[in-house]
Amino acid sequence: MIVLGVETSCDETSVSIVKDGKTVLSNEVLSQIDIHKEYGGVVPEIASREHVRGITFVFDQAIKKAKINYDEIDLIAVTQGPGLIGSLLIGVNAAKVVSLNYHIPIVGIHHIAGHIYANNIERDMEFPLLALVVSGGHTELIIMKEHYSFEKLGETLDDAVGEAYDKIARILGLPYPGGPQVDKLAQFGKDVFHFPRPMIDSEDYNFSFSGLKSHVINFHHNLTQRKETIDIIDFCSSFQEAVTDILVKKTQKAIQEYQVKQIIVAGGVAANKGLRQKMYEIITEVPVYFPQIKYCTDNAAMIAVAGYFKFQKDPIADDFMLNGYSRLDLK
Repeated sequence: MIVLGVETSCDETSVSIVKDGKTVLSNEVLSQIDIHKEYGGVVPEIASREHVRGITFVFDQAIKKAKINYDEIDLIAVTQGPGLIGSLLIGVNAAKVVSLNYHIPIVGIHHIAGHIYANNIERDMEFPLLALVVSGGHTELIIMKEHYSFEKLGETLDDAVGEAYDKIARILGLPYPGGPQVDKLAQFGKDVFHFPRPMIDSEDYNFSFSGLKSHVINFHHNLTQRKETIDIIDFCSSFQEAVTDILVKKTQKAIQEYQVKQIIVAGGVAANKGLRQKMYEIITEVPVYFPQIKYCTDNAAMIAVAGYFKFQKDPIADDFMLNGYSRLDLK
């Protein structure tokens, strides 16, 4: 079964061709990082315009590199949310045009389901499993007892972990995107500031990063006001140690309560080297898996894989009322 995936939830224009939910025939990603770098973050209106400008080219490149034609595609899977509504609508409408022209069934995919299914590209998912979702807009622990079955154990009550990273990078004057810069510097520092670990010992599986973010920002402000020298490397390391301690401790708690066969980490922050090292070092009860770095950030291959398993479980295509949604529950 050959699935064409489309992903335009934020600032990456991506189209991919994946066979049988496993073999990636092509995965084209047109990044807008250099464009938004000037503004220190994604500007929704600019992102939408760039999607319009690049979507046809990315479709053509994906088909060309996969060495197939549209008549060979069995299913189209497109991100329908959550995300920037203007960006989502570009991908959804482009996918519907192809679906209509070539009579190919289409299904809408939740962006986080895509991130989770990026793990299936390299190895089969074994159930029940625990998914730690960490990205710019999401921080969640999810149990999956079978394919395309999601039970949320807990989530962030305020800021997502990726958002906290970006805010800390901004006050430190690090270039956009800031999260990877903080991670890079943290590898060479030490946890000398011992920032707080909010909700690390709470009875539930929820997270909170707003208080940690505010504490770190205020701490930096006070040091600046007193004209004290700030060791940015130790500052980044201290922040990252606090964040990863929380994520790993909550994951360990879930392992003890649920009899899972594997842990998978999903989302853009899954590329974080510090998180990878700590998860591998501390969690030894069950295997821990991360996607390849290129499948951690937004891409259409993960959407195609998710679409394959969604359609296998429930082979009912969406109609042409399929739409994009800035907010969308994972079901």
